[in-house]
Amino acid sequence: MFQPMGPVILAIESSCDETSAAVIRNGKVLNNIIASQAVHHKYGGVVPELASRAHQQNIVAVVQESLSTANVPVNDLDAIAFTRGPGLMGSLLVGVSFAKGLALALDKPLIEVNHMQAHVLSHFIDDPKPTFPFLCLTISGGHTQIILVKDYLDMKVIGETQDDAVGEAFDKAAKIMGLSYPGGPLIDKYAQSGNEKAFSFSKTFMPDLDFSFSGIKTAFLYFIRDSKKENPTFVEDNLPDICASIQRHLIGMLTEKLILASEKTGIKEIAIAGGVSANSGLRKTLVSLSKTRNWNVYIPAFEYCTDNAGMIAIAAHYKYQRGEFSNLEVSPLARMAL
Repeated sequence: MFQPMGPVILAIESSCDETSAAVIRNGKVLNNIIASQAVHHKYGGVVPELASRAHQQNIVAVVQESLSTANVPVNDLDAIAFTRGPGLMGSLLVGVSFAKGLALALDKPLIEVNHMQAHVLSHFIDDPKPTFPFLCLTISGGHTQIILVKDYLDMKVIGETQDDAVGEAFDKAAKIMGLSYPGGPLIDKYAQSGNEKAFSFSKTFMPDLDFSFSGIKTAFLYFIRDSKKENPTFVEDNLPDICASIQRHLIGMLTEKLILASEKTGIKEIAIAGGVSANSGLRKTLVSLSKTRNWNVYIPAFEYCTDNAGMIAIAAHYKYQRGEFSNLEVSPLARMAL
């Protein structure tokens, strides 16, 4: 029996410093093209103005490559999807404007996507997929949230950071040690050969399921400062052990709340998403917890951890099915609730 093809959607992601495009057909992501921006490395962090300029330079080529490698003529698209927010306003504006212009030119519907919702839905790109309801620990440079996911488009934040995100804490710790940006992956790299129990740090108490990472950043700054007074080469002499210790501490802060969330809700379907979900120490810890707590743990492929259009595409697929479209007056939002 003939089965009609599902919708073909072009998705665009430009929330921060990666320009990405993907094509999805009938719920299957055909590609995930990403252009990263090396210009920020020498500044030790993302420079918003430079990010938006780089998006302008990259977006046409990235979209063309996505359509070409998917073998999809532009007129065959059924919809154009884009990240509306949250993110850097200048970066978002490039993607939103491009998507609106293309939709207008082709007379195709627009689908706006919440960036954080898309991170959660990245788990539905490949198998295995979690079953509803599940908990998703969504962690990045800008966000730290525990999300109760009841359905594809029905999610609720039940815990979040009240100040800084865990990804920022990783990067700040790396900067304090003199490591280059982005520092989180470097801490993960050096930690693999270090003793995670070599150094200990005080904990910051937060009620219920919320997080706070500003205190550990300050404590780590003082720890390095005081240690270098006694030994100027302290960091160089102990780099793997320091990295392993601070990584263990931050992972412990995350998993402590995740365990509590699982106990409070009774949910044992556990997922992680966002850039920090690429951390090998966290992945190993979750695999271990899956055995001791009888959890079903879902860890995304590395290419879907960082900002990417594949996750925007899968979110758009479910919104298309429900007829959730945007108009041409839609504007980017730097802050956007889930």
